[in-house]
Amino acid sequence: MTSGGALIGVSVLTAGSPTWLYQLSKTGRLCVPAINVNDSVTKQKFDNLYCCKESLLKGLKRTTDVMFGGKQVVVCGYGGVGKGCCASLKAMGAIVYVTEVDPICALQACMDGFRVTTLCEVVKQVDVVITCTGNKSVVRREHLDRMKNGCIVCNMGHSNTEIDLESIRTAELRWEHVRTQVHHVIWPDGKRVVLLAEGRLLNLSCSTVPSFVLSITAATQALALIELFNAPEGRYKHDVYLLPKKMDEYVASLHLSIFDAHLSELTDDQAKYLGIKKQGPFKPTYYR
Repeated sequence: MTSGGALIGVSVLTAGSPTWLYQLSKTGRLCVPAINVNDSVTKQKFDNLYCCKESLLKGLKRTTDVMFGGKQVVVCGYGGVGKGCCASLKAMGAIVYVTEVDPICALQACMDGFRVTTLCEVVKQVDVVITCTGNKSVVRREHLDRMKNGCIVCNMGHSNTEIDLESIRTAELRWEHVRTQVHHVIWPDGKRVVLLAEGRLLNLSCSTVPSFVLSITAATQALALIELFNAPEGRYKHDVYLLPKKMDEYVASLHLSIFDAHLSELTDDQAKYLGIKKQGPFKPTYYR
């Protein structure tokens, strides 16, 4: 409750798409003001990109001990999570394909040196399939049927909706629990697909997340709660808001000391030229 007695709410979307929150707002069913933390810069740039860059490989190594040099991997989605995953796989010497529906993200993938294709085009040849889209039913039975023996399938995206598990929970397919968070799904002809964490988030299920990144995300969430709690009555309606850029920048500044980083400072004339305050915010509200 706020001091004025109004309920407050904040969306703590550390691993998923905020789509449902906007849908509630659009249909008038959102009963509290909400701040979309997931789309804040500090969440997108650090938790989604840098954290996934490290935790993807940790999760895959812990569960499968696979060697990535020369392996063919398809990453579905080239948002923040997909970018981090692709960067780490490329560094390990993997041959990386990307699938995308967004032409802007697809162009980014091309410019970063990845082949953009469809899952249907490469699913028969790849060794690993990783979903990072935040969507549902990205990997379906039609794809699983065409995968080669030993193909590893895992999810780094939203919840456990990206891999259509219901389509392979059938009497014709046998599930074999191999080790913690690892199942073999066995086809009648003996083909095995290696499913990790039953389609849940690989990095949260099969590895640990660096405490430094957790600190950034937790600080962002805490500031969002404080902002909603201290806001004057009427500032926030029952709608979805982005975290103010000044708070994003404050979270980043709190974590710079660990690197012994020293920020430059604008002169009065430079700040006037750019049309901003010397202390920021340095980026417009829409910047992501």
